[in-house]
Amino acid sequence: MIKIKRAYESFSDQDGFRILIDRLWPRGLSKESARIDMWLKEIAPSDALRKWFSHDPKKWQDFKSRYQKELNGKKDAISKLRAIEKEKKKITLLYAAKDTEHNNAVFLQEYMKK
Repeated sequence: MIKIKRAYESFSDQDGFRILIDRLWPRGLSKESARIDMWLKEIAPSDALRKWFSHDPKKWQDFKSRYQKELNGKKDAISKLRAIEKEKKKITLLYAAKDTEHNNAVFLQEYMKK
């Protein structure tokens, strides 16, 4: 089971294994309060894609297509995430974006279901 959650939201026992999937550490969040089990930044969108997208909902469909191409080339990171999911059973992908509908975690969750 893969859930998604903003990194700024409070920790919950229901989160399971918590994985930060952003390339940058969430601004203003201390490592102690974040309670993150792993930082898997290599699965995040490239800097160029992240900057191009800039969380513009009008670019969402193009972002998903471009990010999927990047993920298809990150087989090691995807395999690592699948192994963690198999071992831990319940994982939560953490992201920092304010937009809860148009972000890399939303698409990564969808991608992992395939």
